[in-house]
Amino acid sequence: MTSQPERIELSLPPWLGPFLAGVDVLAEVSDRMAMVIEAARRNVAEGGGPFAAAVFERDSGRLVALGVNLVIAEGLSVLHAEIVALCLAQRRLGSYDLGRAGLAAHELVTTTAPCAMCLGAIPWSGVRRLVVGAREEDARAVGFDEGAKPADWQGALASRGITTVEDVLRPQAAQVLQIYARAGGIIYNPQRESQDPTP
Repeated sequence: MTSQPERIELSLPPWLGPFLAGVDVLAEVSDRMAMVIEAARRNVAEGGGPFAAAVFERDSGRLVALGVNLVIAEGLSVLHAEIVALCLAQRRLGSYDLGRAGLAAHELVTTTAPCAMCLGAIPWSGVRRLVVGAREEDARAVGFDEGAKPADWQGALASRGITTVEDVLRPQAAQVLQIYARAGGIIYNPQRESQDPTP
């Protein structure tokens, strides 16, 4: 039996650091979403997937971490923007629970409604609010598989004390998906024939 890897290491895109230079507090939710949408747009321009997400302090608007989709770049199906953002925020704050006592309330701002995997990760993360740009149907319209989710997934989150704010700059967020699809971006949908460019 071949030995399995002993570590999982991820590389963030080199443009991400300069992109965040000067970004600290974004008081308005629409400004937070605009920044995240621009990150998704930049990720597409740099050859990545059309999704971005960020963790903010809900009340102050202080940015904690920004993540972009790394599925293709890193060859790992779980590296959706929401997962990357949550991992970075938890590492930055030194806690797997962003809702623990002593921390500010946090929110996850994402360009597109969470897929089944990311929806499952949100309650475990400790965030208290989810802010969404494009809807699930916008992602499905270009071919992405969002997985099996409860019809009332917002209610499922609410039952755990997590509020959802939808359709924040939805047209702009959906446009990034459309740009990606028109440019021939890989739609990594496991239900269709593999489009993986690697051998």
